[in-house]
Amino acid sequence: MSQGTIKKVAGPLVIAEGMRDANMFDVVRVSENRLIGEIIEMHGDQASIQVYEETSGLGPGEPVYSTEMPLSVELGPGLISSIYDGIQRPLNKIMEKTGTNNLSRGVEVDALDRSLKWDFVPTCKVGDKLINGDVIGTVRETAVVTQKIMVPYGISGTVKEIKEGSFSVDETVCVLATENGDKELSMMQKWPVRRGRPYKEKVPPVKPLITGQRVIDAFFPIAKGGVAAIPGPFGSGKTVTQHQLAKWAEADIVVYIGCGERGNEMTDVLNEFPELVDPRTGESLMQRTVLIANTSDMPVAAREASIYTGITMAEYFRDMGYSVALMADSTSRWAEALREMSGRLEEMPGEEGYPAYLASRLAQFYERAGHVIALGSEGREGQLSAIGAVSPPGGDISEPVSQATLRIVKVFWGLDADLAHQRHFPAINWLTSYSLYLDSMAPWFNENVAPDWMSTRQKLMTLLQEEDNLNEIVKMVGMDALSPVDRLKMEAARSIREDFLHQNSFDEIDTYTSLGKQYNMMKLVYAFYEQGLKALDAGAKINDLVKMEVRERIGRYKYTREQDIAAEYEKILGELAAEISGLINKEGR
Repeated sequence: MSQGTIKKVAGPLVIAEGMRDANMFDVVRVSENRLIGEIIEMHGDQASIQVYEETSGLGPGEPVYSTEMPLSVELGPGLISSIYDGIQRPLNKIMEKTGTNNLSRGVEVDALDRSLKWDFVPTCKVGDKLINGDVIGTVRETAVVTQKIMVPYGISGTVKEIKEGSFSVDETVCVLATENGDKELSMMQKWPVRRGRPYKEKVPPVKPLITGQRVIDAFFPIAKGGVAAIPGPFGSGKTVTQHQLAKWAEADIVVYIGCGERGNEMTDVLNEFPELVDPRTGESLMQRTVLIANTSDMPVAAREASIYTGITMAEYFRDMGYSVALMADSTSRWAEALREMSGRLEEMPGEEGYPAYLASRLAQFYERAGHVIALGSEGREGQLSAIGAVSPPGGDISEPVSQATLRIVKVFWGLDADLAHQRHFPAINWLTSYSLYLDSMAPWFNENVAPDWMSTRQKLMTLLQEEDNLNEIVKMVGMDALSPVDRLKMEAARSIREDFLHQNSFDEIDTYTSLGKQYNMMKLVYAFYEQGLKALDAGAKINDLVKMEVRERIGRYKYTREQDIAAEYEKILGELAAEISGLINKEGR
């Protein structure tokens, strides 16, 4: 273990000399308090260290010890339902050890509890030849998640011994005879957070990640294995939207990273998630969730590491063949931490003071998402979908973090402060948002939901765009100047906005909408427009069409329970046809 001494302390940045034998990204222990840090720059025998804990009281001459290991996370049973800080220290264990609610300095706690015993069920036998990524056994971690214990990367050989029973994560459960001698395998493996976990092949994502949020699933869907950004100003609903996605997205595992967010928002997550019932399993949502809480009052350097910690855990579950949804809230706070550390390193600043490598660091993070075929002879397929919130100052998405993110991601859910002020949630602007996965996922929607899903969606989008154009005319000359056909377009578009796109996250039924129900809702709204056009051609008056009683039924269809959607859909269609027929007959007389 190489040892140096502190030369200079500048906030979370410590300069140490005598570190010639250390390497970039080595984890170090600073001073006798053993504060955790990481080497981020080397100049001769001087190392620049970002310290992940409070550095007040440190001074020149104190020792620095290099562990000669990169910043890594422990992966194995015990991850699910845990709450970690940005460098995978379990917050509840730290509280138990120190007796305080605030993080204490220099506390050393294992990320995975060594005292817990897990029931290991082997899936291989003595004599089996295994390669890296092959499964040696399983552990039922929670009621809904079974961990697959895999051969670590870079190891292959023949099973010499395999055990069965209850073990802690660091006990040997399998012995492999390899070319370099026997290797003892436990249920835990370590992986450097700044290096993506390897896979056999990355394949194009073609299946949607169903979220139950209508504006997302119908208009701007994200693929399983895709990347999305949610930029928006303060108060526009970024965090609430991410909470909804974490609760309802059709993912096997959820990794939620609170990166530099307000403490009360993370408290809401910690209080809500254990109480929420997963609609697919009936169990608590925490039974398939890992939380990383790095709030705005925690050390800024750990914020920079938190998104790498989170995505490494997500890749581990992806390698088991699971679909993983990762929420990062927010990457702007992460970029601010990057900017602060860059400033203390006296690097040449880029645009708005951010480091010149901001875009490449963002790309490194988002590119770790994807639909992959994992290592191993099974050919397991796993998906890792990454959804990052961006908090541009003043809602100006022309700033560097937003622009660098938009160059990488394929889905843009642009939150609009005006919509939020109108109490329209989710406040995703349908005119500025987009999804570049639409073409690749169109066959899936048309085959698995309805043959005309994409064409129906496009009809609704066209109405919304035409409404935007007509609004300019209305502002100048008023609604009365519009033709009856244009008035009908405006009414149909209003129905799309208020009845379809507006969704109440606090309503038990409306908070989640299945694809079948979404399709019915789109068809009902468009049926009003289509049949209204026929009625206008037959001489019906636009004011009578606008006041039809069935419009209220169409609007309230969103509150129909899942088991009743088919019957209610047919009933409303019948009422619509009857009312339209009544208006035509009235004019015919």
